[in-house]
Amino acid sequence: MVDPIYIAGPTAAGKSSIAVEIAQTLGGEIVSVDSMQVYRRMDKGTAKPTTTERASVPHHLIDIIEPSEAFDAARFVERVEEVIKRNKRVILCGGTGLYFKALLEGLGEAPGANERLRAELEDMDSAALLAELEKKDPETFRKIDRQNRRRLVRAVEVIRLTGKPFSAQRAKWTGQAPPNFFLLQRAPEDLRQRIDTRVDQMFADGLVGETEALLPDLQYNRTAQQALGYKQVIEHLRGERDLPATIALVKSRTWQFARRQQTWFRKMHGAIPGEVSPSENPTVTAQRILDLLQ
Repeated sequence: MVDPIYIAGPTAAGKSSIAVEIAQTLGGEIVSVDSMQVYRRMDKGTAKPTTTERASVPHHLIDIIEPSEAFDAARFVERVEEVIKRNKRVILCGGTGLYFKALLEGLGEAPGANERLRAELEDMDSAALLAELEKKDPETFRKIDRQNRRRLVRAVEVIRLTGKPFSAQRAKWTGQAPPNFFLLQRAPEDLRQRIDTRVDQMFADGLVGETEALLPDLQYNRTAQQALGYKQVIEHLRGERDLPATIALVKSRTWQFARRQQTWFRKMHGAIPGEVSPSENPTVTAQRILDLLQ
């Protein structure tokens, strides 16, 4: 079996187009490592590969479930392992660090999701969740990203289901990158400009209308409701802010998210950095990666 190729990095770094170039050259298939691209009809705000890209190379784990359905890291790992077993050259491309971690180092002993309990926890505000976490698992409380509600809900869910600290049940994280793990990086001003341009395009393409049409399904899936861009548009549709303020907020939140992604991926020991200049096209970047393959 040929080792997979990993293309990771922050949102708007240009991962998808570079992965397509690599897959075309090698005759490979792409697996999306993105927690939101799995949802059908959530298109405008998730930066899925274009129709042309998906027609040129087989893609997996895109548009596989409805927005009303739950999806988690365990299901991701199960589906990816099915693809890898086919002995194809697989390119794993995305920015969801938890999914990379689950695939590379396992999920630990934590139980699967409990839909009823999760719904109850998602109705709690973050302050209440953090207070419970601080009391029952101080170690996780000190380390957890407090802006990541999904992670916060999951930690409290595991504690309640098992009666044990979440930190004691997680897979031990070494942060060691496997062979051919490439981390795309861009200068901050370049990445921020790309984010702003992408967000403007998302709204121009109809993100507000798409979100409004999805509301009947999103009400059943708090995780999807919290997706970057969709969450802010839902608030706009409720009258919480006007459209220009919503667009500005999505840009700001996306930039913050990209910075958190960069911080997470920098902890991957042995990842091969791939600096991408503003003028470099995907073909050139892909060839540089191909030249470095082990």
